Parts: sequence; structure tokens; C-alpha cells
Amino acid sequence: MLDEDSRKNILGVKVDNLSRLEILAKAESFLGESKLYQIATVNPEFILEAERNDKFREILNSCDLNVADGMGIRFAFWRYGKRLKCRMAGVDLMLEIMKMAEKNNLSVFLAANKDGLSTWLETREAILKIHPKLDISGADLNKADSLYQIPDTKYQILFCNFGAPHQELFINSVKSDTIRLSMGVGGAFDFLTGKAKRAPLFLRRLGLEWLWRLILQPWRIKRIFNAVIVFPVKVILCKEK
Repeated sequence: MLDEDSRKNILGVKVDNLSRLEILAKAESFLGESKLYQIATVNPEFILEAERNDKFREILNSCDLNVADGMGIRFAFWRYGKRLKCRMAGVDLMLEIMKMAEKNNLSVFLAANKDGLSTWLETREAILKIHPKLDISGADLNKADSLYQIPDTKYQILFCNFGAPHQELFINSVKSDTIRLSMGVGGAFDFLTGKAKRAPLFLRRLGLEWLWRLILQPWRIKRIFNAVIVFPVKVILCKEK
């Protein structure tokens, strides 16, 4: 866990304020340890869910690294007079961690939502096109099944795409003597397999990923409204703690 001075409390959830290089250095340091570390990429939807889900909030605040993901988190830092050094999407951090894994001959386990767009095998094939030497296994799981345990064999890295809060609860339940780094990655598997399209880079840089999602997935309007409207209003009205 990081020094409390590098963390900001946003509506009850702690978010780490690190540069891109600091985030990657921290992730690489986790891979050099013999204990299980949990990373979360925190966006406004995470924080709104954590307000009503005590267990989820407890897990987020116990994570070893909470990376800011989403323009709303940058806004929250501005609101409290701070500058967010870096916001980083889960898929981007996942890709960087896979580079580290291939370089250091580490094995990866993919816990995929069996009701999702991409199976673990499809995701594995997509990853191997980028990192052909990477050792990858996985399983397609029911995201509501928190009793499943990762085979305790050789895996050092766990990625789970159940979406919040299910992926964080699942990872928190895992017991393993080999896994060093675990992270929930939301829609990252679908981006890698091409079954979902990321927003163009210029929209991502402007913090307008939500607009792209709304155009492609209008049924997500309630979630987008919460992230784009409800979350900023709550941040504005909430005094800094």
C-alpha cells in the first residue's frame, strides 16, 4: 500500500496520485514480490458504487494501488485544489503489465465473464498476437461465483474482466501462493479481441470517452449520466475530508 500522502479521498474512496512512470514502476515492483497485490483502476462509476456498497468500498481502500481512470477523477482532484498527475485506463495498464510479464517470463491467468463478449481463449489469441512468448491460461466463469479459486500452480498475474464491483470482489477472494499481481480490467478483453471499439485517441485525450460509449451503446445512458452529471455534482457539494 502506498504512503497516505500520495492518496486523495474522493467521496470515501482513496485514489493514488502518481505519474505514469510511477504507476508502472509500482506495478513492476509488485511483480518482484512474493505476495499478492491488488490494483484497481478507479473511475466515477466505481466511486458511486462504493457509496452504496460497503464491501466494495472496503476492498478499494485496501488495494495496493488505485489508479485514476476517467476525466471525472481529474475533475475531482481539481475540485479539491490538487493536480492529478496521470489518468490511465485499465486496458492501457494491462498492456504495460503484459510487456513486463513477457520480459520476465511470468505467466498470466485470464478470468473471463462467461456471459461477456470475449472468452478467455479468444482473449488469449489476441494477446499472443502482441506478445507471442507469453504463457497464458484462463477460464470462463460466472461473475456471481465468488467461490471459484485460481488453480494454484504457476500463474503470477491475474486479470479479471467481470466489471465492478464483481471483479474486485472476486480478486479479493482469491487465495494463491503464486499470484503476485491482480487487476480488474473491465472491458479490456473486448477491446483486445476487437469485439468492442475504443474511443479515438483524440476523444480519449479530451476525456470524452463517455460520448463515444453513448453513441455506440445508448442503452448505457443511465450509467453515463451518473458518471458525467451525478458524480461531478456530488464532488462539488461534498467538502474535502
